[in-house]
Amino acid sequence: MENNQGRTVYILSGPAGVGKTTTSKELVKKLSACAYISGDDISHMHVIGRKNPWESEEETSLIWDNILSLTKNFLWYGNDVVVDYVTFPHQAIWLYDNLRNSNVRVVYVVLWADQDTLIERDSKRLREHRMGERCLLLADEFKKSGLDEKYLLSTTEGTKSENEYIIDEIISNAKFRIKGCELVETSNI
Repeated sequence: MENNQGRTVYILSGPAGVGKTTTSKELVKKLSACAYISGDDISHMHVIGRKNPWESEEETSLIWDNILSLTKNFLWYGNDVVVDYVTFPHQAIWLYDNLRNSNVRVVYVVLWADQDTLIERDSKRLREHRMGERCLLLADEFKKSGLDEKYLLSTTEGTKSENEYIIDEIISNAKFRIKGCELVETSNI
């Protein structure tokens, strides 16, 4: 039943507090035949023996292998896929490379907000979901990753009209489509 023709995998990334989950769920509403994959949910499926992904390459590999398997399954059955997870350029390239022969587009968007906005948004989360200093550490990791700035999309304003603009940009702006190992450049984020 392979039905990958014209399908798209959307990878929505960025540090904690930029609105990945909110934006991902709004994007899903705009698409027909679509699956939503939360990397955090995949991460928490491993219950006994789980390590923090930012402290364990093995745990990170397990998460990405599971994301890839689910993505392939949903594509096989004719669905677009929205992946909501902190995804660095090398991980987006890995996913793209593993889907390259599937005749699908891969869109990579790193949502971005200034530090004050990240801290403010994090403080509004339930206490058990707050990332604290990790928000800023992730922002620094993105800055150091060499990410090409063309993949950045600001969410600082957070207004309804901005959210609609962001969804439209993700769907229609070709600059977010991965066309090979072009994600990494010298960056001035």
